Amino acid sequence: MKSSKRLLLSSLENFWLSLGLVILSVLSAWGSMEAAPPAVDVRLQGIASFAKPSPMVSIRAGWFLMGTNREDLNRHSFESHYDNTEFPQRRIWLDAFQLDQYEVSLGEFLQFLQGSDRMVSLELRGLIWHLISIHFIPDQALAPWPALYVTWEEAQAFCLDQGKRLPSEAEWEKAARGIAGNIFPWGAQDPSQDIAVFGAYHVHEIPLVANVDSFPEGKSEWGIYHLSGNIAEWTNDWFGSDYYPIMPERNPPGPKSGRYKSVRGGSWKSLPVMLRTATRGGAFPRERSANIGFRCAKSSNP
Repeated sequence: MKSSKRLLLSSLENFWLSLGLVILSVLSAWGSMEAAPPAVDVRLQGIASFAKPSPMVSIRAGWFLMGTNREDLNRHSFESHYDNTEFPQRRIWLDAFQLDQYEVSLGEFLQFLQGSDRMVSLELRGLIWHLISIHFIPDQALAPWPALYVTWEEAQAFCLDQGKRLPSEAEWEKAARGIAGNIFPWGAQDPSQDIAVFGAYHVHEIPLVANVDSFPEGKSEWGIYHLSGNIAEWTNDWFGSDYYPIMPERNPPGPKSGRYKSVRGGSWKSLPVMLRTATRGGAFPRERSANIGFRCAKSSNP
């Protein structure tokens, strides 16, 4: 008994030691990205000056397939690689709506923050300062990057300021997979570096993203860009792990409350399976991440 207890204590000590080393390595990586000086403010204004709004794409009213049917015969195919939050597959009706063709750009987001007297987060200021002082990226080249380090509230406020809103999770999925239930926005072809931005890694969390209007080969059947990879996207809905079996079949609004907001689409860091149109994720509404941005939606007139 004493021997087993000593073994357990030793295992716990090794666990906490390993965890401490991981934390120290993360802090060391972030510590190398110095805080931005006041001089960055001029560059933030410069990036915002190159902002270009996204056109919107109309998605007609009708039924589509949402979610995934459970299959256990072929465990390693993209068709059957799912988690328990996305089944059963349902036929869902959505009224007509519009969705931004491109993710909201960094230039647009900075322009909004400046115009609404909102602070640019320390994370975003630090990243931009690093990019312009270490990598010498010009303002015009940063403006079409996707917005990132955006909280859910900031994303929603941006959309409302534009006379729009965040898309529901169902609207996002219909825009991504089309009427026929595509596995990826572009169809059934496995993801590749010519189609989407994914599977990247940088020790200092420098986002390895692409311009919001790039990679036309990866657009959805509606002509919408970067619904898989590049930057994951906030939706309006609370994340409900058991919502699919009970959601209404017409215009599901998502759960009434929750802990996380739904995030869809995968990012520049994601594994290929996370780029599936049915894959679901969530994040705390106040989270700021180098992996999460957004795009806006708008209800169409009846």
